[in-house]
Amino acid sequence: MSHYIGCDAHKKYSVFTAIDSDCRVMLTEQVAHDKGGFRQFLSSLPVDSPIAVESTGNWYWIIDEMEKAGHRPFLAHAGKSKLMMGQINKTDKLDARGLALLLRNGTLPSVWIPSGELRDQRELPRMRMELVRMRTSLKNRIHATFAKYGIQMAGASDLFGAGGRKQIEKKLGELPPETRYSVRQELKLLDQVQEQIDVAEKRIREIITVTPAIKLLMSLPGVGPILGTVIALEIGAVARFPGASHLASYAGTVPRVNSSGGRTRHGRVRPDVNHYLKWAFVEAANVVVLNQSRMSHRHVVHLYRRVRERRGHGKAIVAVARHLAEASYWMLRKNEPYQEPVSSTQG
Repeated sequence: MSHYIGCDAHKKYSVFTAIDSDCRVMLTEQVAHDKGGFRQFLSSLPVDSPIAVESTGNWYWIIDEMEKAGHRPFLAHAGKSKLMMGQINKTDKLDARGLALLLRNGTLPSVWIPSGELRDQRELPRMRMELVRMRTSLKNRIHATFAKYGIQMAGASDLFGAGGRKQIEKKLGELPPETRYSVRQELKLLDQVQEQIDVAEKRIREIITVTPAIKLLMSLPGVGPILGTVIALEIGAVARFPGASHLASYAGTVPRVNSSGGRTRHGRVRPDVNHYLKWAFVEAANVVVLNQSRMSHRHVVHLYRRVRERRGHGKAIVAVARHLAEASYWMLRKNEPYQEPVSSTQG
């Protein structure tokens, strides 16, 4: 008899509900997240059981254990699953049964499960991204501190380069004593963060092989070895996307559309996107903008300037990021490097 299992996972336990092909409940059990007991429960299930698991923060090890036990886990999109269940009440048992029903009906909004090796390797560039965010936050704070006291820096294109740091040292004396102390501590922390970024990048180069996909992605405007690696690892198998627009949406570069009564409005991008991939494409777009003087002949620069004139810098950056996301799809599907669109020659 066919059976389908739903797993409502929490921090300390999971609730499993199994139903048969006639939607009758065969089993409901709460299993603690003790790996020994969890493995014992999984071994008691029929081999090759299909199990729908909600994509919560701790799904990595749960999926690993299910695969090791010889089962077929399916990762469900948490938000979409809740909407499709259409339940007024909410309990762990109802959620687990709802996942099993969606699995049985073939309507489970499933999410791609990367291999264990890929999930592991992703942590390196993701860790680097967080360090870069910390670096940016510290730089912004130091900039803001000098601005609060009307202290301007002149003659240094990069305030945190060699020349800029010399200027900072000269201007520190103009700050009040405790503010000056705070900036010195922030500069020390900035150096430490930069050192960790350098170590992370060295580790990425040592551990992650530069694949043909990464080489293709590096032909994108604004994309170098690090961003190429991030994009390749976060996309994974490009064939899982039906089209370029789906990849762009997954990467958080497509605004939501509200169309009614003959009026269409575009809102913010959806929150349930791959934020690491979004960051990579936006970062590449920022690189394009910073280097637009020497890239003025490129399509991405024309696109940025055209959208910026009508809708501002922020929307223009997202437009460039969307173009890069869609171009990535076609490059990886066709196994071809980036090519300038025909329209790029038009003014």
